[in-house]
Amino acid sequence: MPEYKKVGYLTTDFKMFHLKDEEMRSFHYHYHDFHKILILLNGDVTYCIEGRSYDLKKNDIVLVHAGEVHKPVIHSDAVYDRIIIYVSPDFLTAYRDSDSDLSLCFQKAYEEKSHVLRVHSFGNSRLGAVTKDLDASLSDSDFAHELHHKLLFLEFLIQLNRAAGHNKIEFIETSASSEKILSILNYLNEHLTESISIDDLSSRFYLSRYYLMHTFKEQTGYSIGSYLSTKRLLLAKELILSGKPITDVCYECGFKNYSTFSRAYKKCFGESPRDLRQSTLIQ
Repeated sequence: MPEYKKVGYLTTDFKMFHLKDEEMRSFHYHYHDFHKILILLNGDVTYCIEGRSYDLKKNDIVLVHAGEVHKPVIHSDAVYDRIIIYVSPDFLTAYRDSDSDLSLCFQKAYEEKSHVLRVHSFGNSRLGAVTKDLDASLSDSDFAHELHHKLLFLEFLIQLNRAAGHNKIEFIETSASSEKILSILNYLNEHLTESISIDDLSSRFYLSRYYLMHTFKEQTGYSIGSYLSTKRLLLAKELILSGKPITDVCYECGFKNYSTFSRAYKKCFGESPRDLRQSTLIQ
């Protein structure tokens, strides 16, 4: 049984949910191959993403990039009320030009090394108003309701990026995070396509093998090997979709032979690399 798994599927440009848990529950580490935006409406929650932990407040906006492993930790019986939006990276790319880039908020969050945006006076802001309208549109069945929902979502993204671009958002700091583990995570992501062993990491970061493996698992929820494998497979999927030859992708992403790569890919995504390539050709 894998330590963490992909959760959810997205067959449209974006999908939105308003979820409310009346009882305290636990969540496992998981990831998506699409971006996730969470807006906390109520709850006693710490959000854990890629080795970082954030103590959330009402109206905080959590940005989880595609492929990032994450989970919420619920601390009390307070109702966990949130809006969750799944959005395709391609959808954001389609609206990118010299004047606008709807992925700006994700880019700024990466630069600030934070996944959580805190909007002061959220309830009185244009962003807060359009979030409320977007939420209400989930139950709309009037004329052109789907188009109206999409237009409101676009306005939500515009207002979110305007707030980020004008520094009207505070990128909150992590709490109880290990700088050593964060450094290791950064290193792994920057060297995904290279051969990396536990001994290499142990030597580079001056940690014993046992301490490294135990602490990494304790603070992130998964082993170093599982983390590397999944990240490489997500990169492989991006490269295949970009049109790169599958065999080249296999070796560029750090796999030693094609059969191992193909089996791992199918186990992760439910289809083979060639199935993915064929589906893109059909489209």
